[in-house]
Formats: sequence, C-alpha cells, structure tokens
Amino acid sequence: MKPEFENIPLVKAGKRFEIEINGHFAFIDYREMGHQIALVHTETDPELAGTGAATAVVEKTLAYIEENGKKLLPFCPYVFAYIKKHPEWKRIVDERFEGYDKL
Repeated sequence: MKPEFENIPLVKAGKRFEIEINGHFAFIDYREMGHQIALVHTETDPELAGTGAATAVVEKTLAYIEENGKKLLPFCPYVFAYIKKHPEWKRIVDERFEGYDKL
C-alpha cells in the first residue's frame, strides 16, 4: 500500500468497506454470513483511478477480515486477482471457496 493511504481509516458502512480520500471513495461491497465475509465488488470513484486507492481498500479489508477471525470468500475478480498476486493472503480464504485451488 502506498504510504499516503496508511493512515486513512477503513469504514464499515452498510454493506461496504470504504476509504475516503479528499471526498472521493474506494469501496468493496460485501456480504457477511456468520464467520465468512464474501467480497463481491471493488470500485473507486473515477477521480481515484490509478492512485492505488483500490489496492489500499483491498489490503485494509483483508486485514480487517483477518483481525476479526473471519474467513474470506473472494468473489470479486479484483480481490481474487490481488490474492493470486499476494498468496500470503490465501491464509484467510475459506478452503471451501470454489476457486480456492486456483489461488
């Protein structure tokens, strides 16, 4: 994560995790089912394109999931690709996730 995002808090708002940068948002839509959190869609406001904000919200969300003892279901293609590039995060993916063996 770029240093400029490190001190920006992750907010759990409704059915999304979000960070705010200068009035613009990067967020991940999620569903929580017991001990699992399914991440379904990652998006940033157009003003944040190319800034690393999407990566920052993913990293902060994965840390939140781990810190809270939850298991991840990475349905969002962006999150799935991030975990594929950073296999150390596979430790929080639920082994029953259909694409687990592709990570």
